[in-house]
Amino acid sequence: MKKHIYQTLCALASLSVSLNAAAEVKMPAIFGDNMVLQQNTDANIWGSATPSSTVMVSPGWTSEKYTAKADKEGRWRTAIPTPSAGGPYTVTISDGTPLTLDNVMLGEVWLCSGQSNMEMPMKGFKNQPVEGANMAALRSRNPDIRLFTVNRNSSTVPVGDVTGAWAEAAPESVREFSATAYFFGRQIEEILDVPVGLVTAAWGGSACEAWMSDEMLEAFPEAVSRIPAPGTKIPSKNRTPSVLFNGMLSPLVGLSMRGVIWYQGEDNWNRAHSYADMFSTMINGWRGLWGQGDFPFYYCQIAPYDYAIITEPGKEIINSAYLREAQAKVEKMVPNTGMAVLMDAGWHEGIHPPKKRVAGERLALLALAKTYGIKGFGAESPRYKSMEVSGDTVIVSFDRAPEWIAGRQSFESKQFQLAGQDRVFHPAKAWISRSKVMVRSDEVPRPVAVRYAFENASEGDLFSPDGLPVSSFRSDDWPDARPIKE
Repeated sequence: MKKHIYQTLCALASLSVSLNAAAEVKMPAIFGDNMVLQQNTDANIWGSATPSSTVMVSPGWTSEKYTAKADKEGRWRTAIPTPSAGGPYTVTISDGTPLTLDNVMLGEVWLCSGQSNMEMPMKGFKNQPVEGANMAALRSRNPDIRLFTVNRNSSTVPVGDVTGAWAEAAPESVREFSATAYFFGRQIEEILDVPVGLVTAAWGGSACEAWMSDEMLEAFPEAVSRIPAPGTKIPSKNRTPSVLFNGMLSPLVGLSMRGVIWYQGEDNWNRAHSYADMFSTMINGWRGLWGQGDFPFYYCQIAPYDYAIITEPGKEIINSAYLREAQAKVEKMVPNTGMAVLMDAGWHEGIHPPKKRVAGERLALLALAKTYGIKGFGAESPRYKSMEVSGDTVIVSFDRAPEWIAGRQSFESKQFQLAGQDRVFHPAKAWISRSKVMVRSDEVPRPVAVRYAFENASEGDLFSPDGLPVSSFRSDDWPDARPIKE
């Protein structure tokens, strides 16, 4: 019964826009001038009109007309077949009083969500720049890239619409838009040569729990206990469970799109134990609500950063490598996903690393290879497979390493540790041997466990020959991290 009530409320919220006494068509903000509709699909479109009227939709790419019946409150919804990429077109919606959407393109639509590293605009944050942003913005004018930013909104109940507007890519619009999302979209548009629409719904500091519905959170009692009752005060606008799903995502549910890119995890760094299950539940939950199958979902692994900077004096410094480990697990838990590894793109002193082009383009590599089927380039980082012990040496093997393993500037790595039965890790010497890495330490004559870059701010130094970094990893499953011996 609870599920039925939730679905009913969500459907009503997602279909509704503000109604007034005037008999005229109104559209949610996501359907407006300069928008991109997903190509080669039955594109969902909805709005409000005169109650009980017949709404006619006339897209400019065909002479066909499509009709929908408004309900007694004026809500209507339909799906319009879209051909291959092109435009610009007009789309006219009428219940007797027409509304025309101008400069509409057909192409590839991606939802871009997460916390501050997705939200971070091309202009950067105060004293935290985006590398190369000024020239990238200057050269950004492109009518085939369209941008929509969902304005921040936190709510205890699903709302009916978002605020925001579509804009063509140009210096003034790109400067204010998500840098990660823009670099992703720029690469997709350049390689595919089709229009790209980017919808960013992100809020700095937001928790994964905040982007999940009440129903998705049912498996996580601690989060459920913090869901605010409808109409009550929200303790944290960006961290409270379900409030960003209600305020920023729910109105977009059903928007026809190709897939999602996601950059989040920093807020969950100190509760990694639940993240793999929670993130997997969120992905599956979004897919279920959208009803568009297992659409692609590509995400960034959080970059190295010294979390001791934000830890109160005297409190335990929690190792964020456990969160990166949880993120890596999701690739194996959920189909049609991929993780962009950022071990070489962090910032020791700042949680907002400037290399947003690296993040966006690595997400684009995943999409171009796994979604669009382009071949002849590397898209996925090598992944830890197994270890074996030969005397005093550990031999580490990798998946996804057809061209073997490479170092940054040498065949050695400085980011490995070994431990024996005492579970105390010691720095180790590591060297690359074709597709494997050999690791040994004079302090650990009988090794039983190996770790690579398994600290908050470790900078990765293992790569594929295509330049894609290996994620931090460990062979053990020991629950408590112990200090590394100097």
